[in-house]
Amino acid sequence: MVTGGTGTFGGAAVERFLQHGAKEIRIFSRDEKKQDDMRRQLSGKPLRFFIGDVRDRPSLTEVMYGADFVFHAAALKQVPSCEHFPLEAVKTNVFGTENVLDAAVTSGVKCVVVLSTDKAAYPINAMGMAKALMEKVTYAKAPAAAKRGTILCATRYGNVLASRGSVVPVFLEQAAAGRPLTVTDPEMTRFVMRIEDALDLIEFAIAHASPGDLFVHRAPAVRLGLLAEAVRGLFAKGVVNVVGRREGEKSAETLLTLEEMARAVVLGDFFRVPGEHGDGAPPNAMVAPSESVPQPRWRSELATNGNGFSRPSSLEAYTSASARLLDMPEMTRLLRENEVVQMALAGTPG
Repeated sequence: MVTGGTGTFGGAAVERFLQHGAKEIRIFSRDEKKQDDMRRQLSGKPLRFFIGDVRDRPSLTEVMYGADFVFHAAALKQVPSCEHFPLEAVKTNVFGTENVLDAAVTSGVKCVVVLSTDKAAYPINAMGMAKALMEKVTYAKAPAAAKRGTILCATRYGNVLASRGSVVPVFLEQAAAGRPLTVTDPEMTRFVMRIEDALDLIEFAIAHASPGDLFVHRAPAVRLGLLAEAVRGLFAKGVVNVVGRREGEKSAETLLTLEEMARAVVLGDFFRVPGEHGDGAPPNAMVAPSESVPQPRWRSELATNGNGFSRPSSLEAYTSASARLLDMPEMTRLLRENEVVQMALAGTPG
């Protein structure tokens, strides 16, 4: 089951898990138009659609019964919206998450993966604060849930390239119309992930999580000014205008705090921060690998120091300012490989 299953992540997750041979995928969201679009696009696939809101616990319990895995992607994600309506962010991102977790445990779900954001680390805006509390709710409930057979864990990632509500679609629209590309601060840095990276992360979490674990993809980052120039270069027209920062924006994003890095272990392309009730040992997944669990392709590539894991080489916060920065050729290549960008360049409405 995917909450918020008609969003950018949900649509990609459905396609990935259909490839894995999922017997049934349940889509839970509030948007009947997007559900109808997905139903038509994936006609004949083992999908079931449910209209509902994570704020409504009874509707969640009914939908979850019989599901093995839940991916919780439903959230209020827009920073300005959450700044102006912080209590709405709390109702969805905090209380809604509690409803999802309680319903999953009641329904006997094996594993719940909660999708969080870099804005939850050292949060300065309402969206990040609500997501940070969402994580805390997950970690607090994890020990009791494990006793009832349900693993609760979280993944935290940065911006998914060209996802709904991110800056790239705005740049694409501006460039296609010949308008200036508006950048709040060209020196700001942001993590960059492909949607495939986000899916790899949740697969990794399914296969390796212990209760209360946090998983992070070791993603690269980009300066916003370079990102705008890369988009402008694809269209070979337009200029880049600096318009100043919005409410609640950070100069750099943080995927792991200094305190979390002190407890983290490195597993290939991922960091794992053990649950607060754990001991920092290598992951001891309670969900045994089987045909029903998507198997990550890096099982043989885990970093090791003899115990199957290693410590980070640097004990500092993992931020978009300290991560590897993409250069212009790398950023341009990522943009060209993105389906949304390809559609924009072809003049096809996204």
